[in-house]
Amino acid sequence: EQDRLLQNQPDQPQNPKVLRIAIIGAPNAGKSTLSNQLLGRKVFPVSRKVHTTRCKARGVVTYEDTQLIILDTPGLTSPFKAKRHKLDEAMLTDPWDSMKHADLVLVLVDVSDHWTRNRLSKEVLQCLSEFPEIPSVLVLNKVDLLKKKFILLELVTELTEGVVNGRKLEVRSAFEHNSSSSAKPPLQITRTSPPENRAREPHCLQETGQAQEGCRLDNSGDTRASESSLVTEEAQGPKHYGPRDLKNMKGWPCFQEIFMLAALHGEEVDTLKRYLLMQAKPGPWEFHSEVLTSQSPQEICDNIIREKVLEYLPLEVPYGVTQVTEMWEEGPSGELLIVQNLLVPRKSHMTMLIGRGGKVISRIAQEAGQDLMNVFLCDVRLKLKVDVKS
Repeated sequence: EQDRLLQNQPDQPQNPKVLRIAIIGAPNAGKSTLSNQLLGRKVFPVSRKVHTTRCKARGVVTYEDTQLIILDTPGLTSPFKAKRHKLDEAMLTDPWDSMKHADLVLVLVDVSDHWTRNRLSKEVLQCLSEFPEIPSVLVLNKVDLLKKKFILLELVTELTEGVVNGRKLEVRSAFEHNSSSSAKPPLQITRTSPPENRAREPHCLQETGQAQEGCRLDNSGDTRASESSLVTEEAQGPKHYGPRDLKNMKGWPCFQEIFMLAALHGEEVDTLKRYLLMQAKPGPWEFHSEVLTSQSPQEICDNIIREKVLEYLPLEVPYGVTQVTEMWEEGPSGELLIVQNLLVPRKSHMTMLIGRGGKVISRIAQEAGQDLMNVFLCDVRLKLKVDVKS
């Protein structure tokens, strides 16, 4: 059925619109989690370890006459890190290939990681500088993990180089450190501009006094914000940046919008989704309206099992596991029977993967089987075997 839907000509509404979205960012920023939330179903693998996504895959959101094509890509990484994690060459090239086909790029930043949140990685900056003509949007993820929301103001300034939508940002804030205060007003990022520009206001840099959805962030820390605002002035900066410019840059001065959300819990994902639907341009659909992903069922299965292996094996051990599907059949009652062999390089890795009394491999099979049932909407009987590579 999936093959038929992918091979046949897609159904077309009367006035179709389409938007191709590349989601890029550092490994483990939450790209696949956000993709799954936008799709409304889990089709991309997710784990706390880096490089869970191994290749570019497409997710498809069809709403009324609009189709969003989400290009979920591996985290942008360096050749050195790719070699360390035994990653394919595709891990280095797929994010760049996705950018070539994108109408819009979402740059995802994990604001809970205080080691990396203050600047975009050089790989992300290089990717953006190669395609300056593609509109880009900054998405600050995992904001629910920030106790002190005023940090978001600082991050916005640093990650945008003080410029959003071609206008300069000026941060004006007066923070009262008063841990005894019980008052916790919401922190609002506000923006002022001439009246004639107000029609083009971005969703998450709102006018003073107007609380739009997706922009109010509870100030749950011990710092109370008062008079916090981002004021914009017209700024005309160069559109093309060379290697020397990038070396001195922490952020990207060409973002058109800023969104703040918590993808894991789906907080404010609908706000971003509405924005993406509004950005779609007239054009034919690429996929049938019933298609959710370009992946084959076997690829989805491999990804979900690998996700669990990554989750339950320590350090870099799981990156050496090879998956071989030995059986893929439909049972007499319509259930899916899958047998997969997990090949590991060392006997010690095999012991870890099986676990004491077979507990680890049983847990992986049980959780992966449940996820596969949720994706395929049928009963799944999954059996996993472990062997040492010959």
